[in-house]
Amino acid sequence: MYHKSILDNGIRVVTEEVPFVNSVALGVWVRTGSRHEGATNQGVSHFLEHLLFKGTSRRTARQIAEELEAVGGVINAFTTKEYTCFYSRVLAEHLDLAIDVLSDMFFNSRLADEDIEKEKKVILEEIKMYEDSPDELVHDLFAQTIWPGHPLGRAILGTSESVTGLNRERIYNYYRQQYNSNNIVLAAAGRFATGELIAKLQAAFGEQACPGREREYFPPQGQGRVSVHIKDTEQVQICLGVPGLSQEDAGIYTLQALNNILGGGLSSRLFQLIREEQALAYSVYSYHAGFFDSGLFTVYAGTSPDNYRQVVELILKELAAIKNEGVTGLELKRTRDQIRGNLLLGQESVNHRMSSLGKTELAFGRVITTEEIIERLNEVTADDVQAVARRIFQPEYLSLTTLGPEVEPLDLPDRARQAGI
Repeated sequence: MYHKSILDNGIRVVTEEVPFVNSVALGVWVRTGSRHEGATNQGVSHFLEHLLFKGTSRRTARQIAEELEAVGGVINAFTTKEYTCFYSRVLAEHLDLAIDVLSDMFFNSRLADEDIEKEKKVILEEIKMYEDSPDELVHDLFAQTIWPGHPLGRAILGTSESVTGLNRERIYNYYRQQYNSNNIVLAAAGRFATGELIAKLQAAFGEQACPGREREYFPPQGQGRVSVHIKDTEQVQICLGVPGLSQEDAGIYTLQALNNILGGGLSSRLFQLIREEQALAYSVYSYHAGFFDSGLFTVYAGTSPDNYRQVVELILKELAAIKNEGVTGLELKRTRDQIRGNLLLGQESVNHRMSSLGKTELAFGRVITTEEIIERLNEVTADDVQAVARRIFQPEYLSLTTLGPEVEPLDLPDRARQAGI
């Protein structure tokens, strides 16, 4: 069972007591990410995440790292396109320390000019590292292909030019606007007494003024495009997909089942066909990224240039098969059991429980439990899966991005129609 409350300044708190563990995971979730940035501020969300670790009026950057590690704890953060999270996991006896360090970082960071200039160099190296990982970079390039000019199509890290142009005033103004009470959720799971924890969070977080307002944003309009990016690599990295469904769409659980059947694991259709039967790729999978008002369904594969055309055609063939013929009852049962197992195994981690609390409260304004997800998945029928496939697998919305040796661009809508999509 979980508990939800609101601190005096409007920050929401969601907690779940797990008395049979020895640890606590605590996360500070902020509904701001790369999609909330202006064109001139690309990368500021991620940059700000880094800066909050660089020292406060009470602690140096070294002390922030050392205090929790000294007691066996962990402190870290990450930024996505729609939210930022700062989190710690500690033994229950050190929960007060985790609260103190996180709240100190969150409200008292120096954001000093010298730290900003040093961190620019770090993030520029991070961008270079990312660009040297073609199997990761291709996903950003694909988002740019399908959503050109929209913030959801931009890289979370920003660009070398945008990061270099950031300064304290722009970063601080973004912090003041986006890190406001309506955007913040505190999530905790593990061994604690809820009443005592709420009182501690009120003292550490609830007395602070967070008056900013969230930036307006608009859903992207997907379009079918093909983009070829040349890079000196051995393989061609392929992303092929379509606009998906928003997190609140009624078909989101059906799409989760469809994705799992198509490319969600070793037993999926794409893995068995492209890797096991045809031996054309080592890595091949599909995924759906759901956002507050939109989504992106993607199939990825890495293959040799000589196999590129065949791999694309096999992917299109499987999309058409699900759209035109549907899935079997055995496939649907297997995918339900697989997802259920993954969800229940995840419940054994307090980090996973805390993340579920924070993400669903941010996205939906309520906690969506594992039991509810399983129940909704059990309601999905084979006809539902085929209906969602027919809804999103449309030739005019298909996009393709390649990264690697130069390959001949395909007439994707024509190929899709030939495959029966």
